[in-house]
Amino acid sequence: MANSPTAGQSKRVDVALLHASRNAGIAVLYQDHTLHTVWSHNLQPPWAGALEEQAGEGGFLPEQQADRLVAAKKNVLATGNSDGLEVSIADNSAGMRWFDVCIDADRSPGGQVQGVVVTVIETTEQKRREQTLKALLREVSHRSKNLLAIIQSIASQTGHYSGSIDIFLERFRGRLQSLASSQDLVTSSNWRGAGFRELVVGQVKRYSNDTEHAVRILGEDPYLNPNAALHIGLAVHELAVNSVSYGALSRVDGHVEVTASKIKGPDGEEQIALHWSEVIDPVADASTRKKRFGSVALERVVPAALNGNAELEIGVDKLQYRLVMPQANFELEQD
Repeated sequence: MANSPTAGQSKRVDVALLHASRNAGIAVLYQDHTLHTVWSHNLQPPWAGALEEQAGEGGFLPEQQADRLVAAKKNVLATGNSDGLEVSIADNSAGMRWFDVCIDADRSPGGQVQGVVVTVIETTEQKRREQTLKALLREVSHRSKNLLAIIQSIASQTGHYSGSIDIFLERFRGRLQSLASSQDLVTSSNWRGAGFRELVVGQVKRYSNDTEHAVRILGEDPYLNPNAALHIGLAVHELAVNSVSYGALSRVDGHVEVTASKIKGPDGEEQIALHWSEVIDPVADASTRKKRFGSVALERVVPAALNGNAELEIGVDKLQYRLVMPQANFELEQD
């Protein structure tokens, strides 16, 4: 059995505990049965300004929280049972601050409750991390639902325009990979979005080993928000697949030209016009090429998702696609 500590040892233990509480950012105060503060350790503002107050709340707490804190202390004095609560304080410089307050009874050698020991631990950083995590989880949930809605639309349209299960699987797999590629860019930017040029190159290089010559990008480089990045990535995927099959990218020396230009909308608002142009293999009946999901995505799905408008023109030997979208989908200058 260990020997009881001497008076000197007890004093050293007390000093060590005070140092430990200070290093851990823990404040302690002792109040007698009248809730008068007898001593305190490591109290920081705004709690430090409360020492002259009998109840120790100093008026810095909202009335309701101050009443709860006093009631909790009185309950401990009356019952001897520990109690605690969380309080929040508005700070002009630091915003809202949170504290966990623990209240324990101090008993005399005879077992009578003669005061309370109040421990104050600031939990502001933990609270802010929790709030940030909750916000991120809500954002992930929201974006996941959006992504699932896009996938559902792709599956529906692909099935409608596919003649067999093999064709469906081939097209659907390619479109999912397109979404995954765009999603990687969005995720790497902490969900801010993706640069237009980077997005185009990323989609085209899935079908061409020489994107430096296969795609020529001119004009502006708008930064697309996540929704715009996913849908424009899908549009570029459809155009690239068509180009590999019938157009410029099916030839060794072929290339496509992509341009982003600032324009003014009907009400003078700033918009971006995206233009894809390429030379294709001559075709007698261009309408047959538009009876695939590609044209549905390009002319309906993508512009509807961006609150814009689009036009796909397939001539005898040339393909052009023009998409116009409002500024809500992009920004031209990044912070």
